Amino acid sequence: MVARVRRQQNRAVLLVTHHYAPETGAPQRRWGALSGHLVPAGYPVTVLTPPPHYPSGKITHYSPDFSPGAVTTGNHGEKIIRVNFREHSHGLGSRVADQLVAAVSSVLRGVRPTAGRPAVVIATVPGIPSVVAGWALARWHRARLIVEMRDAWPDLIEPSGILLRRGRRTDLRRLVRDLAARVVHRTVTRLQARADLVVTTTAAFAEVLRSRGVRNVAVVRNGTAFEAVREHAPVPLTGRPLRAVYAGTVGRSQGLDVVVRAAALVQERGYALDVRIVGHGNELEPLRLLAEELGAPVRVEPSVPSTQVRDLYAWADTAIVSLRDWAPFEWTVPSKLYEVMASGVVASACLAGEAASLVSANGAGAVVHPGDVEGLADLWCGWLSDGVVPAASPDAATWVAEHASDEVLGHRYTELLDELLPHPLRPEPVERGARF
Repeated sequence: MVARVRRQQNRAVLLVTHHYAPETGAPQRRWGALSGHLVPAGYPVTVLTPPPHYPSGKITHYSPDFSPGAVTTGNHGEKIIRVNFREHSHGLGSRVADQLVAAVSSVLRGVRPTAGRPAVVIATVPGIPSVVAGWALARWHRARLIVEMRDAWPDLIEPSGILLRRGRRTDLRRLVRDLAARVVHRTVTRLQARADLVVTTTAAFAEVLRSRGVRNVAVVRNGTAFEAVREHAPVPLTGRPLRAVYAGTVGRSQGLDVVVRAAALVQERGYALDVRIVGHGNELEPLRLLAEELGAPVRVEPSVPSTQVRDLYAWADTAIVSLRDWAPFEWTVPSKLYEVMASGVVASACLAGEAASLVSANGAGAVVHPGDVEGLADLWCGWLSDGVVPAASPDAATWVAEHASDEVLGHRYTELLDELLPHPLRPEPVERGARF
């Protein structure tokens, strides 16, 4: 007779990510919120991540708790294992080298007993090498693999031009970079196809992946816990400038030069405007120089703590959400949009595709095609001419509460994990031939 016992099924999650708390940003906030839901739901989370070094590329916290090899407990009960990293500059090659070091270190530390034996490995982008590391760890542990695509990678490689080095370009360099782009695209696409589940943050990108033969795709949007800063009512502009704010990442993807040029055009037309661009990123200084060159009424300011973002929105008459006119961004919804929709501040949305549809369908603000300087200037001049900024519809905040709140998204992730890992307890033999 063979004795059998019922053993609780392994539900451990191993997360491979290049960004995590105490860093601040959309990826870090997303997984802080999700960990806070998954751990109490019975999914122990272990995180493989480098020391905090975003966005500067240099370590920002010098406590031993954040040094490579440190094992700590996070705010939600998750285990955090710090992996090696490489200090980097803003250059592409330097950043990729950092991601490669972290990915290799994640594999080496992820196979040790400290990381446990996961039932599911989740590899999240940005940090494309993290996907390869996640695949390797899933194979090693014989675990399910979830590939999480926060943006439309690798489709953004070509339009973003990130593989094109500024300055002198030889035919050989161009050939090597084109080859690298194709290799990255093919590698990520194959890993997406081989994953047990691919999670995207938009319905549009999920459909793109399904059309490419990725068999199991689910949508878990970026979320927000932002609360309204004002009532849904028109804002009079009598005797003062229109106040517009952008708060967030200031990089090439956002295309905020359009905002600076539009502000200069509004001023040329004789209207008063006060624009603030607040954040961090490679484009802060170029935007500051552009504003000075054009004499635009734009203040470019460093980022503020997340607790002060509410003050920025309370000050503003309109909040700017902007992306460049790149085709893959039609499948992207910036997490900033959910924050603005929840705030009650009317959006000036330079967006296309799914993001633009969300703004229009829910009355969150006005949509201008990305890159349309004249269109954005016309929008703001129209409000100034009318002497009032229209109210955002309460439908916008309601939609966020129902589809993009932290609670809703945490519940959705739990459902997906339940589907991957059958919930009932499973009988297993303790010892062949054992008797009662």
